[in-house]
Amino acid sequence: MNWTTAEAAAGQIPSHSRVFVHSVAQAPRSLLDALCARADEVRNVELIHIHTEGPAPYVSPAMSSSFHHTACFVGHNVREAVQAGRADYVPVFLSEIPWMCRSGRMPIDVALISVSPPDERGMCSLGPSVDVSLAAIEAAEFVIAEVNPRVPRTFGDGDIHMDRIRWAVEVDRPLPEAVRKPIGETERAIGRHIAGLIEDGATLQMGIGTIPDAVLAELGGHRRLGIHTEMFSDGLLDLIEQGVVTGEEKAVLAGKVVSTFAMGSQRLYDHIAENPLYRFKDAAFTNDTAIIRQNPKVTAINSAIEVDLTGQVCADSIGSLQYSGVGGQMDFIRGASLSRGGKPIIALASTTRHGASKIAATLRPGAAVTTTRAHVHYIVTEFGVADLHGKNLRDRAKALIEIAHPDHREALDRAFHVMHT
Repeated sequence: MNWTTAEAAAGQIPSHSRVFVHSVAQAPRSLLDALCARADEVRNVELIHIHTEGPAPYVSPAMSSSFHHTACFVGHNVREAVQAGRADYVPVFLSEIPWMCRSGRMPIDVALISVSPPDERGMCSLGPSVDVSLAAIEAAEFVIAEVNPRVPRTFGDGDIHMDRIRWAVEVDRPLPEAVRKPIGETERAIGRHIAGLIEDGATLQMGIGTIPDAVLAELGGHRRLGIHTEMFSDGLLDLIEQGVVTGEEKAVLAGKVVSTFAMGSQRLYDHIAENPLYRFKDAAFTNDTAIIRQNPKVTAINSAIEVDLTGQVCADSIGSLQYSGVGGQMDFIRGASLSRGGKPIIALASTTRHGASKIAATLRPGAAVTTTRAHVHYIVTEFGVADLHGKNLRDRAKALIEIAHPDHREALDRAFHVMHT
């Protein structure tokens, strides 16, 4: 590991390189800024990542000849560029991205990462973001790292020996924090419905946001819950401290909270630091259907943009406009459905903020199907739960109309009968 400046390290990246950027809260800001400062010197540097927090200046129109971005998940900082055609999107399950890196299907020349300082064994930690980054590091020709004492050391798969790092840059910067939005009445109602589906001893998967927080807030009376998830945030901490989450009935890493990344407040980062309760694992492990299904009563809670009356779920586009990504939804929906007593759940408000129904007669033109109607089981809105598994198209439509917003139910019923008569 050779110590240098961000500017000197970025100077080692030649034109036409494929560069992986560490994920979520671990995006190496100093290295990215230094690389973008070289926009006049480099051409056609491809930046690849899932979601990253913070600015993404490399997708600006002014840098289009210098940098090109390939998103494996479309976050808010690159969404406009993807929709405008200045960046590209790869529809792929999160569980498959590590294999794509390791197999060479997605070649990586350079990995830009953020790690903790090395310990007495020379091991640095990837902190709260192991995800697909571990595989990219293994596949890269060389690695450049920000070494940041604010990165919490975590247990699991995220140890990287300092010898794997060619160039190291010393930084001291707080990790970005997720601002928790207030839970509204709609989210509370959805949370209550979902909590009613969760059994004691269940293994939970949830995301980050107001609906997952609303669900977690309703689980204070549950017992012996386990966590095997793709991500988590602060909403989980209270349940752990209350003894609701024990993981004692899990089959895989019993007693441990298993995730591939986390993002939240400083409280969360302090909580996971050197805490043996948590295991941050490669996404090829956490999101492997064969691993997920081994746990009992896996209850997977995922979101959607819209659901049509046959049960098709669009969770990553608004019509033809790419909004987010496939992520791990299908990994966990399928894993939960194969788990003994498992319950795959899609949760969404019944309407958009403009009042349009999210339960639609048909998906918008160009909309992507994230979860197929053959995979879907439970759909939940603030108006109730629709259990679609094993139901025919007519019964599915009826169940979905019953949980749509009352203002839209009559129109949905008419649309269904027009399509099927």
